[in-house]
Amino acid sequence: MKKKEGFEGQEAIVLPKNVVRQSEALPVIQDLHITDIGYYPRAKFHYRERPEGAEEHILIYCVSGCGHCSLGKKEFQINPNEYLIVPQGREHVYWASEEQPWTIYWAHFKGKLADHLSELLYRRMLRQRNAVQYNDSYINLFRNIYQVLQLGYSKDNLEYVALNFSGFLTAFIYNDKFNLTAPREQPDAIDSSILFLKQHIGEALTLKQIADHVHLSISHFSGLFHKKTGFSPIEYFNHLKMQKACQLLHFTDLRIYEVAVATGIEDPYYFSRIFKENMGVSPKEYRLRWQLNDERPGKRQGR
Repeated sequence: MKKKEGFEGQEAIVLPKNVVRQSEALPVIQDLHITDIGYYPRAKFHYRERPEGAEEHILIYCVSGCGHCSLGKKEFQINPNEYLIVPQGREHVYWASEEQPWTIYWAHFKGKLADHLSELLYRRMLRQRNAVQYNDSYINLFRNIYQVLQLGYSKDNLEYVALNFSGFLTAFIYNDKFNLTAPREQPDAIDSSILFLKQHIGEALTLKQIADHVHLSISHFSGLFHKKTGFSPIEYFNHLKMQKACQLLHFTDLRIYEVAVATGIEDPYYFSRIFKENMGVSPKEYRLRWQLNDERPGKRQGR
């Protein structure tokens, strides 16, 4: 059985290649940064095989159901409230149980600190100490990381995600010592403008429309926006559009031009050019790479 539209309620973000490259040059982010992140509920037929291993470390946190993993010559069963860590470059296969498919939160991550934390997690898993007492704080932290990435890839956002993801991993390594507080702040003009962009992802907003929404002149708004995010408002808007496009290419059968229209870009050729500039491949190639493992009958590709 093949499920072209994946798992109901699934979510995923794949960061653009150029953003990942920039991250690797920034002091706070280069030691630990996420490249992919997502959530798969009751992921029946979820299957992933990498004979050469992955370019990143992979963390899978199972909150219900169960799954299995062959990691080199070692075999693991992952039960509710247990994690699976797949170190970078290790040959592996993992899949959901057919009878009780797992619900998982997952992330791919890289960096020097990532190497160390992955090794700590792996040692615990080898000793069968990969059980994690369920805590809403973990899930809230993960969702907060995901939501911040949904708002785009500014330097502030990426630093925030890197630092919080470090805390997320630490909660698994030192589970008995973990304590989370999450202060909340009111959004400023730039945060409000980013929320506005997200709410109008399917439209072709002008710079003036965005600036008018936060009651600032175009020049003043553009200066503030670039200072806070490192990008122009339109460039940032395109990042959000490409994030949405990736999700549509992953989880729907929409045609390329339909994906373009859904992201507010009427010209499919312009859409393809912008997509390739951001993601490093064309929309067609991107979808094909995601679906490669769907060729195995009864299996479903994931991250």
